[in-house]
Amino acid sequence: QVQLVESGGGLVQAGGSLRLFCAASGRTISSYTMAWFRQALGKEREFVAGIRRGGDISYCADTVKGRFTISRDNAENTVYLQMTSLKPEDTALYYCAAAVRWGDILPTTPGPYDYWGQGTQVTVSS
Repeated sequence: QVQLVESGGGLVQAGGSLRLFCAASGRTISSYTMAWFRQALGKEREFVAGIRRGGDISYCADTVKGRFTISRDNAENTVYLQMTSLKPEDTALYYCAAAVRWGDILPTTPGPYDYWGQGTQVTVSS
């Protein structure tokens, strides 16, 4: 079993920055595809960014491309999401997720992900 704990969320003004952390425990995540999803009130959970197990390939959704960066430190068993130029529409509960069986494929839907954290709230005021 893998436990994922997100942190780093908070309230920030539009245009500001935040860095989210996803700390994993229980097993090493070095062989897992990792991703961030978010879910705004009344909306479906959506893919934000993902990174392959080696950290060589990452992908961000069009809505955050150029503003958000995902990275990982396998030695620290941690995944990061650097968010800049935040907008009110980025307000959501942000989840970290791990996909165990997908090798070098980077899924962009929630279904393939096996482990989830409890989420960290990001609120962007206008």
